[in-house]
Amino acid sequence: MIQNSNQVLKEHFGYDEFRPNQKEIIDAVLEGNDTLALLPTGGGKSVCFQVPALAKDGICLVISPLIALMKDQVENLKKRNIKAIAIFSGMSSREIDIALDNCVYGDIKFLYVSPERLQTDLFIERIKRMNVNLVAIDEAHCISQWGYDFRPPYLEIAKLRLLIPNVPFLALTATATLPVRKDICDKLEFKRNHKVFTSSFYRENLTYAIVREEDKYGRLFRIIKKVGGSGIVYVRTRKDTEKLARVLSAMQISALAYHAGLSADERGRRQDLWKSNKVPLMIATNAFGMGIDKPDVRYVVHLALPDNPEAYFQEAGRGGRDGIDSYAVIIYTSDDGKDLVKRYEISHPSNDYCKQIYRHLASHFQLAHGAGKNETFDFDIIQFCKKNELEVLEAFHAIKFLEKEGFVMMSESVYEPSRLKVVCDKGTLYKFQIANSAMDNLIKAILRSYGGVFDSFSPINEQLLAGRLNLSTAQVVEGLSRLNNQKIIEYLPKKDKPQLTFLTERIKGENLRVRSSQTKIREEADLERMKAMLSYAENKVDCRSKQLLAYFGEEISKNCGKCDVCLKRQKQTYAQDSLDKLKQIVLTKLTEARTLDELIDILGEEDQGLYAVQCFLDEEIIFRDEEGLYALTKKP
Repeated sequence: MIQNSNQVLKEHFGYDEFRPNQKEIIDAVLEGNDTLALLPTGGGKSVCFQVPALAKDGICLVISPLIALMKDQVENLKKRNIKAIAIFSGMSSREIDIALDNCVYGDIKFLYVSPERLQTDLFIERIKRMNVNLVAIDEAHCISQWGYDFRPPYLEIAKLRLLIPNVPFLALTATATLPVRKDICDKLEFKRNHKVFTSSFYRENLTYAIVREEDKYGRLFRIIKKVGGSGIVYVRTRKDTEKLARVLSAMQISALAYHAGLSADERGRRQDLWKSNKVPLMIATNAFGMGIDKPDVRYVVHLALPDNPEAYFQEAGRGGRDGIDSYAVIIYTSDDGKDLVKRYEISHPSNDYCKQIYRHLASHFQLAHGAGKNETFDFDIIQFCKKNELEVLEAFHAIKFLEKEGFVMMSESVYEPSRLKVVCDKGTLYKFQIANSAMDNLIKAILRSYGGVFDSFSPINEQLLAGRLNLSTAQVVEGLSRLNNQKIIEYLPKKDKPQLTFLTERIKGENLRVRSSQTKIREEADLERMKAMLSYAENKVDCRSKQLLAYFGEEISKNCGKCDVCLKRQKQTYAQDSLDKLKQIVLTKLTEARTLDELIDILGEEDQGLYAVQCFLDEEIIFRDEEGLYALTKKP
């Protein structure tokens, strides 16, 4: 039975009406059509799959490459009393097994998975037994080798059609050029009657600007003071975030640095301070922002050129989601263009270097040849580079290159709380408590504090348990470890590190082919995107909104009238109108030679007088005689 989508929206999300295009997308999905939905950042993509999934019986499979975003959406759904779980790299096989069982036999409505999970035998067997009502593919541009964030595991998604042939696919993205849109539909094997919905990417309340300024900090300070309110400033490196936050604090501007090198608790604390407007400004690397829906961001400033227009459009689009005027500014110098070209070169490493990094990774995790497929490890790239005497930035790009070739996948730093599950039956647990009285209080505290530990893994807090038992946290951890070793519980301590997953078994060096036939296509696409970003920065003629929209295949008839290019054009038009008026004054009132001061008095325009006189001299409307007096040019 299919429920009314408007009722579902109101009941579960509290909204009376849909945003533009949402209802049409949802109706297309409920009718069983494969659908591609292009909605701008902040356009409400999640509602487009959550509402139809809730309106129908069964479970929605959501595929996303962003672990932090998956976890965030799962938590938001749980707050609305909607059952959802996520499976991603870093979870134990036991956790995954139990989670999939809950999807088959329980009443879970949303299963979020990272794309590499689709290739595992465990997932393939369980998905056949699930009542899947919809497959939602988030960040769908990742499936296209023409896209800016291609991920090989996305190419496996179409294989789901063999397992669940009658289930519609909904692909969602905020940034896709015309070739990428076609590629998405082709790679996902959309049926002939598929639907494509595109919302306008034009943001009337968002003003784009390129500001040429050598003193970037000085100009940033003036922007912050002039605009006010909440803002984001994007910089290139972790070091830059800390440095700029200190500089602004010294200037009495409250700002926080945000980057992947901070602990999860600290990142969360800083994010909360910013979201609550207790600290108005976040200085961040591009690790910040995904899944952050703060409506009142008044300005987004980039102190370095983003790698491509897609990344810039997404980051700039985090401003002004409340519909109030906001500003997206790139502070630019001529050196920035050279830096962008250099970054492109570093991000496309040689074959030999990629092979070297692959061998180091395999040795680092002690993988035997032919082993390691789908194995995930905590990965500290700084430690890895120190051990192997490598440059961090170069090694990072080599790993990202190996990722695009389908050998590994490196996830962002993810905080996962400690979890545990009781793995014995209740009778065995009772006997253990009698025989091990020293552990009895800890076991009772676990059972009283956390429900459902016999059925699935539950997040736990060691400090909270320590407080209730009047023990130290170290003593609680030791006790949990003992229970784990004696097969009473399975205890998974918390982690806060990036993960590296090997997507294939370890390949011998001589058999490793890191540049496939498609690599050249991607490199050319990357080069074109880099050139497009440079062109955007250097173009002083076309409206900024028009430039960005044209890149994504959208045309608008009018200029925005607010960007730096439009404002300059308006100023020039105004200046020309003023000059035309002043020219008539000169022709009628300059009846005899005058000094410069007298001529300006005649013009009655002190601010623009000198500029006007210079223009009239250039046009030979007037001339300056040997005595320094100005008169009308004599007719020949």
